[in-house]
Formats: sequence, C-alpha cells, structure tokens
Amino acid sequence: MSNKQPWWEEKTLSEMSRTEWEQICDHCAKCCLHKLEDEEDGTVYYTDVACSLLDAENCNCTDYENRRTRVPDCLQLTVGNIDQIQWMPPSCSYRVLKEGRSLASWHHLVTGDDNSIHQEGKSIKGRYIDESKVDEDDLEEHVVEWPLN
Repeated sequence: MSNKQPWWEEKTLSEMSRTEWEQICDHCAKCCLHKLEDEEDGTVYYTDVACSLLDAENCNCTDYENRRTRVPDCLQLTVGNIDQIQWMPPSCSYRVLKEGRSLASWHHLVTGDDNSIHQEGKSIKGRYIDESKVDEDDLEEHVVEWPLN
C-alpha cells in the first residue's frame, strides 16, 4: 500500500500545470456572485445575484474561454493575484491550498464525484438569482452571508 500524497498536496499552486490548476476549482461558483464593497472600510458583501453566464445545473461558466471578453470585470484567478483578492470565500479551494489547508471532504478530487459539492450544499446551486432579473441599483437588497460558510 502506498503512502503517496495526492498530487494537489505534493505541489504548490505555482507548480501546477494549467490542467491541474483548473481541477482545483471546486465549482462552488461563489466567485460568480456579485459583490459590493464598502468604500469607507473595504468590507466586501456577497449578494445572491450571479452572472448570467453561470450554468445553473453544474455551477460552471457557459462560455469560460470567452468570459473575460463578454464580462469585462470577470476576474481570472492566478497564482500571481490570489493574495490580492481578499474577497475569495474561506472555502475556496485555491485559497485553502494557498493557506496550507487540506481540500474539503466534499471536494471532487477527494470524493471522485463532481456533484459532491452540490450534495453538501457548499455551492451556490439553487440559491442564487440571475443578474438579468435584478436591477443593479437593488443589489444591496440581495446581500447574504451564506457564501462565507
């Protein structure tokens, strides 16, 4: 029996290939939620309003390759900017690994099941509103705390 660690525990984020990097994403889609920032103290508030490119069934972007063109403020998370993005939720798998923690027990790399995150209620699946149905001026009415869990 081998005591070999999984590849995501053996490598740092900067050592991962692009394919490995992409596999780290847990598909929670919390990064696809609109966020509001308090200009006075910098506090970031999550809303339950998500990007229209989000696939409601599996919490993937429906146009991942072109998302930054179609949604100019869509952020591409990289090894180089992960430390500057303070709004990443504590459960974000990139943040978890960057902080030296282990992937959650519900992560698809741990369970082998892409749906385990949704079954555990750790994604936004079934809990968000498409941005096309909400006026931007009403976002404050949609502030929620659950994405931080």
